[in-house]
Amino acid sequence: MKKKILVTGGAGFVGSHLCEKLSKNDNYEVYSLDNYFTGSIGNHVPNVTYIQGDTADIATLVNFNPDMLYHLGEYSRVEQSFDDMEKVWRYNKDGIFAVLEFVRKAGCKILYAGSSTKFGDGGLGRSASPYAWTKASNTELVENYGAWFNVPYAITYFYNVYGPREIQTGKYATLIALFKEKMKNDEPLTVVSPGTQKRNFTHIDDIVDGLILVGENGYGDEFGIGSEEAFTIKEVAGLFGGEIQMLPERRGNRMTAEVMSGKTKALGWSPKRNLKEYVEECRRNDWK
Repeated sequence: MKKKILVTGGAGFVGSHLCEKLSKNDNYEVYSLDNYFTGSIGNHVPNVTYIQGDTADIATLVNFNPDMLYHLGEYSRVEQSFDDMEKVWRYNKDGIFAVLEFVRKAGCKILYAGSSTKFGDGGLGRSASPYAWTKASNTELVENYGAWFNVPYAITYFYNVYGPREIQTGKYATLIALFKEKMKNDEPLTVVSPGTQKRNFTHIDDIVDGLILVGENGYGDEFGIGSEEAFTIKEVAGLFGGEIQMLPERRGNRMTAEVMSGKTKALGWSPKRNLKEYVEECRRNDWK
């Protein structure tokens, strides 16, 4: 009998790639629950059943007990979260409680996609932004459900994911996709001051490989999935080669974060893609 896998946020950037790879495994039936806040029907892939709605309503929307739940479907922007507090609370706080109650009753494992922003203030993540606080406190709640109710769990931390299907325009655009769009339109590359903040950019294929590996083999612990190669934002702009336009500093913009991928590597994971090659590939394809 096939195992039922549920991915929240399965129509989003990371979630759609995860669904795509999981759906190629003949042993899995893959389902997505997404409210399409930043997800898109254009990200749908074959052999996945799509359910529309908020994770806060998971108990009424999902009428089966999955064997595994990948919980990616949360609000995931730092600077924008100051203006989106109601959405942040609905998607991240109401959502995590409903999802944890769901997996507790279903008796399945949860992989929670945490946020590396929690390491920006020494591992607490309680002061940087509404987004960082919700993600850090959600991590604690997942761990507590493991201790209180024996819910099997694993927690992952991504580091600046890039690759196909990133949001390229608008308020929720991500950096690499935004730079691609600006190069395509011959516009200056906007860099938030001071520009010396470092990020560990990790290709989506490496993230998905890590997610599945941890989902299948990681239990009761935290697993970082990130490239150890760090770039300042100015250095990234230099890779693209466009004109740079500096923007004022923004709240919640951490300067660095230490990559903690040792436990993931111990399971057999290692990054196989790098940012320089990806930028060159995009350049050859006219920034598509």
